[in-house]
Amino acid sequence: MRILLVFFTCLFVSLILTPLLRKLSFVFRLLDHPNGRKIHLKPTPLLGGLAISIPVLSVIFLLKNTIDSQMMSIFFASLIIVILGLIDDKIKLSAKLRLFTQLLVVVILIINSLTLTIFPDNALGLTLRFFFTVIWVVGIINSVNFIDGLNGLCVGLAFISSLMFAIIAYFSRQNQILILSLALCGACLGFLPFNLSGKIFLGESGSTFLGFLLATLAIMGVWAEDNFVGVCIPVLILGVPIFDMILTTIMRIKEKKVASIKEWLEYTGKDHFHHRLVDLGLSPGGAVIFIYLVNICLGISAMALLRATWKIAILLIIQAASIFAMIGVLMVVASRRQSGWGK
Repeated sequence: MRILLVFFTCLFVSLILTPLLRKLSFVFRLLDHPNGRKIHLKPTPLLGGLAISIPVLSVIFLLKNTIDSQMMSIFFASLIIVILGLIDDKIKLSAKLRLFTQLLVVVILIINSLTLTIFPDNALGLTLRFFFTVIWVVGIINSVNFIDGLNGLCVGLAFISSLMFAIIAYFSRQNQILILSLALCGACLGFLPFNLSGKIFLGESGSTFLGFLLATLAIMGVWAEDNFVGVCIPVLILGVPIFDMILTTIMRIKEKKVASIKEWLEYTGKDHFHHRLVDLGLSPGGAVIFIYLVNICLGISAMALLRATWKIAILLIIQAASIFAMIGVLMVVASRRQSGWGK
């Protein structure tokens, strides 16, 4: 009951905070103004991320006496991410500063022993742990940020993903992950109706916070303790933003749109998965629902992996690979159609 209370508390706090933050966005002029690459037609409030981060971080802080030091490190790292995002929403920070801050929060996690645990406990293994933890956290932060391009898309994916993490954490008795997942799940659900209607956006503070927390939930778990296939559990849950980032990056490099990490971080264009679906003829709302369904399918596969035998696990991974292949085909076809192929 206490764990369920976490969910409902975050849900109601988010519901109450969002209208207030919408008004404050106009007061402080934190607005997303329309331009050629955006689909909204009028200035839209950008403080929505606080409606999610405030209840989640409050839960962590209030439970500080019953949780371990790792959770408090997540609290402080998340706070840094949110503050930087708010500043970025206001004055547009450089890509180098954003990357430096993301690396800083990963260092905070590593210092508190929050790293990927799929490598052996020796010198080489620890080096690989640190390296891939950096790649994972920075990659997920930016992939979730990149996919925040349609009303309700990023928040809805975060809600579905955190719900999947919560279900798996419940059955595997990982209480810390369960509490954090349900807090995030409730906050996202409270904010989602306002975001779906386009009344308020996440802003950089919201999308990067969601990416950081989802990446952290993945490395907190013990998915691979008994079975290496378990590594695929968080990868499947976060499969949509991961695949979108990988394929979009490959296509941008191939088309010579980006040639460095700085350009990769700064580049903005309508070439993500959700943009491609709209190019193929889906409405923005239809594209969001389509991606939700893909995320749910991958999440169900991830839940099944928790108790799967090797044979079943291989079939589930093949199924997930097939889903990614279909997504890839859709993105390539949409790209060719946009460039004039098939006219």
